[in-house]
Amino acid sequence: MLNVCLFEPEIPQNTGNIARTCAATGARLHLVHPLGFDISEKAVRHAGLDYWKDVDITEWDNVGTFMEKHGGDGLFFFSTKGQKVYSDVEYPKDGDVYLVFGRESRGIDEEILVGHRDSVVRIPMLGDTRSLNLSNSVAIAVYEVLRQSGFEGFRLGGQLHRLSWEE
Repeated sequence: MLNVCLFEPEIPQNTGNIARTCAATGARLHLVHPLGFDISEKAVRHAGLDYWKDVDITEWDNVGTFMEKHGGDGLFFFSTKGQKVYSDVEYPKDGDVYLVFGRESRGIDEEILVGHRDSVVRIPMLGDTRSLNLSNSVAIAVYEVLRQSGFEGFRLGGQLHRLSWEE
């Protein structure tokens, strides 16, 4: 199963957008406390629109508790400090995959990154750009894992509302 894990997220709108991405892709969302907001806040609910009911959310007391439980699982840590490009990694097609993201302001603690050097990845950016928005980064990562699996089980074609694709 595809899992998105947010270590101590700070901005409710990002978490709401990420929840919507999880709902659209069937990914489980892990929220690791402390959170920088109350999950019932209007901003989080608004950003996730009416998708919250479709999101499988697991909450964790802290990073240590999450790592104790999942430290040996298929974890991929997304960080601007990573040495590997996210799209060069082959994500497991069977079993659980955990895409882990840090706080908006500071990312993932370097002690964790150093301890998992081979599974720290980055999204390339031009020049001195500090980072991408967290919810954009999650979407990029989730859809790379899905692309590598051939989007199995996903609807790949869409229908027009008023017209037809036929000529």
